[in-house]
Amino acid sequence: MENLVYAIILLPLLGFLINGLFGKSLPKIVVGVLGTLVVFASFCISVSLFMDFDSESQPVIVKAFEWFRVNGVQINFGFQIDQLSLMMIMIITGIGSLIHLYSIGYMSHDKGFYKFFTYLNLFIFSMLLLVMGSNYLILFIGWEGVGLCSYLLIGFWYTNEEYGKAARKAFIMNRIGDLALLIGIFMIASQTNALDYLSVAQNASKFELDGTVIIFITASLFIGATGKSAQVPLYTWLPDAMAGPTPVSALIHAATMVTAGIYLVVRSNFLFTLAPTVQGGILFIGFLTAALAGFYALRQNDIKKVLAYSTVSQLGFMFIALGLGAYTTAMFHVMTHAFFKALLFLGAGSVIHAMSNEQDMRFMGGLKKVIPITHATFLIGTLAISGFPLLSGMISKDEILVAAFAKNPVYWVILFILAAVTATYMFRLYYLTFHGEFRGTEEQKHHLHESPLNMTLPLIVLAILSVIGGFINLPHFIGHGHYAKLMEWLKPVLTEESFKQMETTLSGVEFNTEMILLGATVIMFFSVWFIVKNTYVNKKKMALAEENYTGWEKLSAKKLYIDELYNALIVKTVEGLGRGGKMFDKGILDRFVDFVGEGAEDSGRSMKRLQNGNVENYILIMSLAVGIILIVNFLLQ
Repeated sequence: MENLVYAIILLPLLGFLINGLFGKSLPKIVVGVLGTLVVFASFCISVSLFMDFDSESQPVIVKAFEWFRVNGVQINFGFQIDQLSLMMIMIITGIGSLIHLYSIGYMSHDKGFYKFFTYLNLFIFSMLLLVMGSNYLILFIGWEGVGLCSYLLIGFWYTNEEYGKAARKAFIMNRIGDLALLIGIFMIASQTNALDYLSVAQNASKFELDGTVIIFITASLFIGATGKSAQVPLYTWLPDAMAGPTPVSALIHAATMVTAGIYLVVRSNFLFTLAPTVQGGILFIGFLTAALAGFYALRQNDIKKVLAYSTVSQLGFMFIALGLGAYTTAMFHVMTHAFFKALLFLGAGSVIHAMSNEQDMRFMGGLKKVIPITHATFLIGTLAISGFPLLSGMISKDEILVAAFAKNPVYWVILFILAAVTATYMFRLYYLTFHGEFRGTEEQKHHLHESPLNMTLPLIVLAILSVIGGFINLPHFIGHGHYAKLMEWLKPVLTEESFKQMETTLSGVEFNTEMILLGATVIMFFSVWFIVKNTYVNKKKMALAEENYTGWEKLSAKKLYIDELYNALIVKTVEGLGRGGKMFDKGILDRFVDFVGEGAEDSGRSMKRLQNGNVENYILIMSLAVGIILIVNFLLQ
């Protein structure tokens, strides 16, 4: 097993090195196939490891070497393979290999083709390091690695200044969360004399329940998670990250990187269970994020921006599950979301590819006839995220709703409304894009065509996963135990307290009540579908430009002016401090340095008159000096 574990993480690194060093001189097909195969090989190995694990298997620690010791804390560089890490590895490499395959066609005409695959392979390596590391320090290295790769990929088309700004925005906002995460890691080390997960979990009982120390540690970890997983207030970077190529949006901002925060909280369940106050904060932030992002998505016209805010909103749903203590529910939604959101982003990329890089839905319409495979798979993704019965998104989202009802019926009502909002903006996107009359230019109409097989095949696979993915964790009324399979599978990575809390939450609703709740969500889904179709197909309502919206629609289109507020309060303030620092630097520091330099030059010029090379003058000065010394010595006596 040790060699297989090394192979999983080293294969993407090998692809990164080969493509990075030699990719420029290799044919594009070789670069693309190599980059895809190394990730797919890692996926195959992870599946073989998965087959050897069951719900009774204990974590396997693969120690590469002892890294360092400091103040009694021993840090090993190693990997931990357990049910949670295997689940994440299969999502990362499985979805990742499909996106690599898709990218061969999508990026085929790009001059930076080899660089793109180099960055993708480096990202996969960093993400695997994050989820496979056996301690918080290795997690942090992977955490920073995916942040770097995110910056490189968002700003991949760096000649566009706005894309460069989006990359910088993502990098800087993530650094805020990263600092909090690092502080939390330092606190864990100081309090437990350990950083590996197993040792910290064993020492967690020393913390006082909801004590100051555990609240500080978990709050720091959560702030780190809000940055990487785009939660309020550190969420505005993710929609701007749509500046990167569409495969980047699918890989980083839908299926993998943004779920790192959820992974961190689930991995640290032994700490968060001891901090109910912080769990309450997670719940509140999750609700706020899901509500704001859902509201923004209602009146966005850029197809990728709608999906971006949808991602932020769905991440909010996952954090709600974490706040409720339903850790496996959050991971279940992570998995299903990876399927249908990667499908939707890649489907959007196929639409953009057909539309000659047009992303505005106001200039689309009627595309279902000309790109039928893209249309069919995109419809499946839309139905899955909107809650069509028995599709993956409906099953995982319903589990969150049930957990919310068990905690407080008011929570269920809010989530029910947010689920309706999700269905509303997704069906709006679908009908504006694929139905009605084509609204683009004649040149775009002439260019319309279905994507090649290497782009449509990943769509088909992801569509199938979006349909059957939910059957991994069917609720009890369909056949087996109350959400038992995934909960039992992940049981070894949860402490006894965490598992009891989760079990109580997920079994706290009676069967008849659950049937009523399920019926309500199904009725809501079909009602929203009917209303949106009637609005955008039968009544042929069109999307307007941002400046033409009024009232709540304008607030939605302008995202409540939060970006403008951040710009005024933070960006302008920092720029003002920068200008003040520049004035201090030039007005005071530079003048002082210039004064010292000019003084040295003046003294040098004065000395130069004496040091003129005339030996007679030197002898005269020496004689005078000796005479003065003798006179002074005589007077002192």
